[in-house]
Amino acid sequence: MKNILVTGGAGFVGSGLAMGLIERTEGVRIVALDNLKRRGSELNLNRLREGGVEFVHGDIRNSEDLDAVGPVDLIIECSAEPSVLAGFGGSPRYVVNTNLSGTINCLELARQHDAAVIFLSSSRVYPHSTVNALAYHEGPARFDLVEHQRIAGASALGIAEDFPLDGPRSMYGATKLCSELLLQEYIDMYGLRAVVNRCGVLTGPWQMGRLDQGVVVLWMARHIYGGALKYIGFGGAGKQVRDMLHIDDLLELVDREIRHIDTLTGRTFNVGGGVEVSASLCEMTALCRQISGKTIPIGHDPDNRPADIRIYLTDNTRVNQATGWLPTRNVARIFEDIYAWIIENEDALRPVLGGF
Repeated sequence: MKNILVTGGAGFVGSGLAMGLIERTEGVRIVALDNLKRRGSELNLNRLREGGVEFVHGDIRNSEDLDAVGPVDLIIECSAEPSVLAGFGGSPRYVVNTNLSGTINCLELARQHDAAVIFLSSSRVYPHSTVNALAYHEGPARFDLVEHQRIAGASALGIAEDFPLDGPRSMYGATKLCSELLLQEYIDMYGLRAVVNRCGVLTGPWQMGRLDQGVVVLWMARHIYGGALKYIGFGGAGKQVRDMLHIDDLLELVDREIRHIDTLTGRTFNVGGGVEVSASLCEMTALCRQISGKTIPIGHDPDNRPADIRIYLTDNTRVNQATGWLPTRNVARIFEDIYAWIIENEDALRPVLGGF
């Protein structure tokens, strides 16, 4: 794998993987391709160049931009319109063109170069109504899944890969699932070597968090820069729960997958923090107050937004059995790392994370 292309390479996930891989791999050429549409991604350009990663300003929707990259042995497909709310109340054109048509262009590039693919999909491929039908217990500060579930692929550990896929999931989730299906056809028809990671909430330093995506960083940023937050949906009490995965833990997994791509080809893995690395909005607020030493107002809105989910936890059993990987950075470590990063870059990040 001497030539690696990271799509969405100036974004949070793409830049984190590109920087991490070039630091631990000798003699590799890594190209980060990005259209710089997401505000804040431009802040990663100096970081990438200083780390030895080549940057190409391009868009996966344009196959010509991909052709200009040069030789490719591996594509790490991180590019996406990442908002679950994309398309609600407006046109789905951008999310479909980027997350589906763009993926097809990437798969064609891989076929032409006989390159391997690591595809970052999403836990949002699972239908929101089915996820919200899971049995749960309501505690003082969070919701928790109970052990015995009537729905296949679910337990107190979270959601496994055999969880049902029938039902609506958001346009974002639908485009990711469609891309997975196409990828499987490329594996079967063309012998493509590829792995799919259905990621839960990814977070850590260099994520430009906002209301529709990147909530963990947004929560800490509000406590540093000021501004209001709001518990939205499920009664407005802030008890909804997500597991979260530090970008460096994802890097550890991707590195293993690259090294064992031949034996892992065709596998689909749920990837996340799991029960041990999960928190409710209430618990996130408490951590932010503790770490930052600041308290800000929290509003309450009981009404759910489209595709809102009460609780999502990742069952990492399959990926652990296949690779030996498990996340090692806990919730406190995640928030501490985000806090330290914002404080270190407080002035540069203010226009992106401090606006409200």
